[in-house]
Amino acid sequence: MSFDIALSGIQAINEQLGSISNNIANAGTFGFKSSRANFSAMYAGDRPTGTRIGSTSQSITQNGGVLTTNRGTDALINGRGFFVTKDLTGQMNYTRVGIFTKAADNYLVDSSGRRVQGYAMTPPSTVRGAMGDVLVPTGTLQAKPSTKVDFQANLSADWKPPTVAWAPLTAGAVANPATYNMSKVSVVYDSLGKQHAITQYFVKTATGNDVDVHIAVDGVSPSPAAPITLKFLPSGQLDTTATVSTNVTVPTGSAAPLTVALGYNGTTFQAGQATTSINAADGYAPGDFVGLDLNDDGGVIAKYSNGQKQQIGVVALATFPNDEGLTPIDNTSWTESGTSGTANFAEPGQGVAGKLTTGAIEQSNVDVTTELVSLMTSQRNYQANSKVISTENAMLQSLMQAL
Repeated sequence: MSFDIALSGIQAINEQLGSISNNIANAGTFGFKSSRANFSAMYAGDRPTGTRIGSTSQSITQNGGVLTTNRGTDALINGRGFFVTKDLTGQMNYTRVGIFTKAADNYLVDSSGRRVQGYAMTPPSTVRGAMGDVLVPTGTLQAKPSTKVDFQANLSADWKPPTVAWAPLTAGAVANPATYNMSKVSVVYDSLGKQHAITQYFVKTATGNDVDVHIAVDGVSPSPAAPITLKFLPSGQLDTTATVSTNVTVPTGSAAPLTVALGYNGTTFQAGQATTSINAADGYAPGDFVGLDLNDDGGVIAKYSNGQKQQIGVVALATFPNDEGLTPIDNTSWTESGTSGTANFAEPGQGVAGKLTTGAIEQSNVDVTTELVSLMTSQRNYQANSKVISTENAMLQSLMQAL
């Protein structure tokens, strides 16, 4: 009987060594969760018969360290939750490894090639669709015609009225610098994505704090060429009871007609250097798809060569009533089980689901020091059980020699 008890101890320790070895081997595996072999006593009635590994516990709820990667499609979950992926069989897999990329078929996939699940969006709408595979639109982003130009500046109170009168510009003409105090160019786009230049020539008048703004579109003054007069209060603030905006008609040829609202809200008239703080037009030229980013809310952001970004989806996170009850598929993925409970799906940061940290990955939660201590403890236990077997063998030999 002692032989059997000691042998059961050696067999159980061998299984424990397997768990410890697997933990140490995966100390550098992203998203790995360590496991622990739990010993259980064996009895025949009320008589002890040895030991065995009764169960294996996973430390799923213990988060690993943070590795900063600065890669736009890497993400780490701060708190509870799992990324949701679907394999080729259609089975849902859950993982903490947030290493994503665009596959050749334009679907968002994880590092194992499984399709990431999320909520699709069709820009400019922010309405989420049903949860499913995230398809990345890689075609050309169509041009968006401009509708407005926001212009904000400080026009210098030190300006003197020009001594030469302003002359409207015709095709090929160049404005005489002696006729204006400052000029600024704003670029706008028509429906075909072609650029047009709206040039503003600021001219201090002889009347109080008034500044005339003469407009030229693509180097030509409109007809009639009446200026916009900006009036400023004695405080230097723009008189909002007077003109603060105008509509500029842009000749577009074969493109759709284009009228742009040019506004000056926030412009001031103070002494010192004239400075421009805002000169921003909406609209943009066509752009080609160049890459993806994720944001901390789980948004999947498509980037284009024209500098535009569009959110085309949100990755989904799953939480469970009992994370420890998940069934492992491999060292970094799990599936739902009766013990874990049913998955609850949500966007990052909603409910109990954690938010994301982008440009970072969760590391293994293995504590190598603890594992090495466990390894030494297992070695002593192995030696003790081996000693029991060798001692009992020696006793039997002595007994046989005595007979």
